[in-house]
Amino acid sequence: MLDAQELERYARHIVLREVGGPGQAKLKAARVLVVGAGGLGAPALMYLAAAGVGRIGIVDDDTVSLSNLQRQVIFSTGDVGAPKAERAGAAIARLNPHVALDVYNERLTAANALDLLAQYDVVADGSDNFATRYLVSDACYFAKKPLVAAALGVFDGTLTTIRAHERRADGTPNPSYRCVFPEPPPAGSIPACSEAGILGALPGILGSMMALEVIRAIVGFGEGLVGRLLMVDARDMRFETVNYGWDDNNPLSGRNPTIRDLSIHA
Repeated sequence: MLDAQELERYARHIVLREVGGPGQAKLKAARVLVVGAGGLGAPALMYLAAAGVGRIGIVDDDTVSLSNLQRQVIFSTGDVGAPKAERAGAAIARLNPHVALDVYNERLTAANALDLLAQYDVVADGSDNFATRYLVSDACYFAKKPLVAAALGVFDGTLTTIRAHERRADGTPNPSYRCVFPEPPPAGSIPACSEAGILGALPGILGSMMALEVIRAIVGFGEGLVGRLLMVDARDMRFETVNYGWDDNNPLSGRNPTIRDLSIHA
């Protein structure tokens, strides 16, 4: 049930035929875990909170640095040196007091991932390293949770939705993260953001789109990005989508899986 303040706050959602009162009620009842409060997580968190997601979990063990502020718009100069998860939570509380917050000032690991994921309906991964991305995607498969995953390059980014625990209408399994990205690139082959740089507005685009994909998954309208990889080229402002399918040889959800738990990430 939405109170009078919520009805006014979300009025522009409620008049949308695709959302309406029932859709806004779904958002209020939803629980979303956002992994990483950095470039992608910052805008995603703000828009999920503004949209009225009822409970948001933030997991990040990093602290705010001055170089973050060029793109991580949830923080201010006064936050430098403070834990990201805590300061992101404070910003959300200021934005929308109707949102319940769970702040995890810790790193997502093989030991805590399944317990954390069990408390939420949807997971949004805005992490900045391959180890965490593979951990999150594998954990979501075992926990049977939908995952919205985004990643960034210097001038490019990708976005997709993973529901590998479900099947298509024809009975074929949905693809996993490992179907489109079988294994991480060799260590050191892709420079870190601190070395290669990143265009500051790009994470804002991808993070906002990540929030939009989560909202669409909760409310249930439009065609999601399951089996589709959205690629954004900010240098030439191009958006392309490529389709990908289930790889029956993938080690997680293939016909003969070799990954049966999260011990591979320990």
